[in-house]
Amino acid sequence: MKIKQASFLLSSPNLKLCPETQVAEFALLGRSNVGKSSFINTLVNNKNLAKTSNTPGKTRLINLFEIATTLKPFIIADLPGYGYAKVSKTEQIQWQKNLEEYLLKRKNLVSCIQFIDSRHEIQKNDFQMHEWLKVNSVPNFTVLAKCDYISKNEAFKKAAQIKKYFGTEVLMFSSKNRTYADDFLSYLEKFL
Repeated sequence: MKIKQASFLLSSPNLKLCPETQVAEFALLGRSNVGKSSFINTLVNNKNLAKTSNTPGKTRLINLFEIATTLKPFIIADLPGYGYAKVSKTEQIQWQKNLEEYLLKRKNLVSCIQFIDSRHEIQKNDFQMHEWLKVNSVPNFTVLAKCDYISKNEAFKKAAQIKKYFGTEVLMFSSKNRTYADDFLSYLEKFL
C-alpha cells in the first residue's frame, strides 16, 4: 500500500463536532511530545502536514487527517497527549472526558495506536492508558517512537519488553527512517 495524498480534515474539541465518515479511523495516543505529529508527517512524506512543537501539550483538539492510498482511504486522529501539559486541572478533566467519549463511541474507529518513547522506561501513565484501553475492550497496538535515538539492539529489546507487558503488537518507528514508515503501512493493510 502506498500513500497517494494526505490532507488535514479538521480540528474538533469533541466527538459531537467530528464529521461522520465511512472510512477506517486510527487514533494516535501517547504522552505529550512523544512524536505523534512527526509520525504523521513521516508517514505521509510531508513535513508540514501536522504541526510539530517542542512544547508539550500543544495538541489540544482532536486533529483529523485524511489519507488516500492505493488500497483504501483511512483517517488518522491525532489526540491530545496525556501526561505533562501546562493547562488547568479543569481543562485536563475536560480533555479526558472528550477523549473517553471519542474512544468509546467513534463508530469507525478500528484501532488505537499507543506511542511509547524509546528513550525512556514505560511511564506510569503509559501503563494506565494501556490498562484503560484493555478494560474498555478498545483494539490497540503500540508504536515504539524515536527509535533513531537508540541503537537497533536497544530498540529490539524495548519492543520485546513492551510486547511482554502490554501483550500487543509493537512496531518501531523513527521520523528519520522511511523503512519504518513502509513497515507500518504494510501492517495497517490488515485493518482496511
